[in-house]
Amino acid sequence: MSERKKTTLPPSSSSKGQNPLILSFQIVFSKLVYIVFAASIAIAFSIISTIFDQLLFFYPILVFYLPSDAVVGFILANIIAVLLGIVVSMNVYVFRHSKIKIRNTSLLSASSLSVLSSICVSCSSLGFFLISVLGTVGVTVSAFVSNYQTPLRLLSIALLIWAYYSVSNKLTKSCVKSYPNSSK
Repeated sequence: MSERKKTTLPPSSSSKGQNPLILSFQIVFSKLVYIVFAASIAIAFSIISTIFDQLLFFYPILVFYLPSDAVVGFILANIIAVLLGIVVSMNVYVFRHSKIKIRNTSLLSASSLSVLSSICVSCSSLGFFLISVLGTVGVTVSAFVSNYQTPLRLLSIALLIWAYYSVSNKLTKSCVKSYPNSSK
């Protein structure tokens, strides 16, 4: 008779009593590709948001200027950048490793709202573009976003946390295997 080797997982990697949010994070980010992808998205979005918030200048020299009244917005934008990198990377993992078909409605997610709300529309040249293209509606949108920029960023963070929760559930629920009832 051949003996079967019993392999056991170390106690730290046991998934029995572990939180599904942490487990899904460990599943996705155990591969270097997804870590690099999340970091590159977070860095790119952070740079873009600091440019649009007029905190980072490239001409005539590279200058980063953070006035005291922009600290809260800068911190919230960087939190959004990190969460956006995590959520997008986890979504890519789920779409690549599952047989779920992507619908058009699933492409509009919390990440798109976070991108739109974290950019100071009236502070940048994007505001002038909106005003010139949309007229009165552009002025209204620009004024709304500039007045409620911090609450919109907090809403974006909440939506990204919800997106993380839903993709985490999708990932951990798909790993549960159901066995048919063996008793007849």
